Amino acid sequence: MKKDHLHKDTLVIHEGYDDYEHRGSLAVPLYQTATFSFETAEQGERRFAGEEEGHIYSRLGNPTVGVLEERMAALEHGEAALAFGSGMAAVSAVLVHLTKAGDHILCTRGIYGCTFGLLGILQEKYNITHDLIRMANEVEIEKAIKPETVCIYVETPINPTMELVDLEAVVNVAQRHGLRVVVDNTFSSPYLQNPLKIGVDFVLHSATKYINGHGDVIAGLLVGNDQEEMATIRKSTMKDYGGIMSPFDAWLLIRGLKTLPVRMDRHTSNAEKLKDYLKSQQLVEEVYYPFDVDNPQYEVAKRQMKAGGGLISFTIKGGKESAQLFLNSLSLIKIAVSLGDAETLIQHPATMTHSVVPEEERLSMGITDSLLRLSVGLEHPDDLIQDLEAAFTKMEAVLAEKSSN
Repeated sequence: MKKDHLHKDTLVIHEGYDDYEHRGSLAVPLYQTATFSFETAEQGERRFAGEEEGHIYSRLGNPTVGVLEERMAALEHGEAALAFGSGMAAVSAVLVHLTKAGDHILCTRGIYGCTFGLLGILQEKYNITHDLIRMANEVEIEKAIKPETVCIYVETPINPTMELVDLEAVVNVAQRHGLRVVVDNTFSSPYLQNPLKIGVDFVLHSATKYINGHGDVIAGLLVGNDQEEMATIRKSTMKDYGGIMSPFDAWLLIRGLKTLPVRMDRHTSNAEKLKDYLKSQQLVEEVYYPFDVDNPQYEVAKRQMKAGGGLISFTIKGGKESAQLFLNSLSLIKIAVSLGDAETLIQHPATMTHSVVPEEERLSMGITDSLLRLSVGLEHPDDLIQDLEAAFTKMEAVLAEKSSN
């Protein structure tokens, strides 16, 4: 069967691998090797010259890593994919590839804290400037473009505010100005959103999150719609910066990826239940979730996402002190950064993932001291709600005692 006719549920299990080419091994073999031998000196010469396909050195390509790359390219409807040692290695590789000294990057106003840090480094060392804007519509994007702008960098949903960006609007503007578009698709996974199908040039993932799904790998992935350009990145900012993925990490990701559809369905159904519960709580001020009918961006969400995913952000009454009290009152839900694990995790972005962002910038992104980010796991939703209920009850008791004093 042609892969174009296969559902994603099937692609995550079969794409990029033929067991008959590997002695009938049903599981993808782990090629845990740094280098590959050549049959002759002439063969080595041809491979280094690019005249013959074949493996040379695992920093340049590895059979196990290659299966993962083919699988991800198919899932994202791209021409090729590259696997990196971390999500930030993927971000760094594509931004360095697209820019030179003096260029300008237009970004969504909310971005991951380490991406914000990287942009600061690029500006300080190479005068590659950036602006953070809301990207609410085409007019706003148009106004922010400068003569030196070369690319638009987008998170949607945005970390951690869950704001959405209309990718069709971004692509329309980018094509009018000859700009490249990069989308961080980590929060949605390729199961829920495919920006390349909308006209985006590159999609990247922190594969640590939903792609892996088990919280035991640090990894990144980049998928592009131009095979030759992706080959150029492999031979340049990937090879020479060296942020490559190990074969064992790729093997773990291949294993985790097989259950991506069933995991994302469960993450989403659990998140829907917890979203409804949080909206009913008096101590909760606001709840941010893409597929909430009360979300002003609900129509955008329905247009470019299959479902809302497993991330919910919400604000607690009382600021930082109340937010930390709430976190400390949980028992089943773990206080931890990251997301996409089987375990439900919660964190305080202002003092954790986005603590490197200066306060003024952080507040302009909508990351207040009362904001919490909840990564909903695979546990039974009733148990998660019971844990949240106990934390709210404890909070109410503490607040009541303080008010009486």
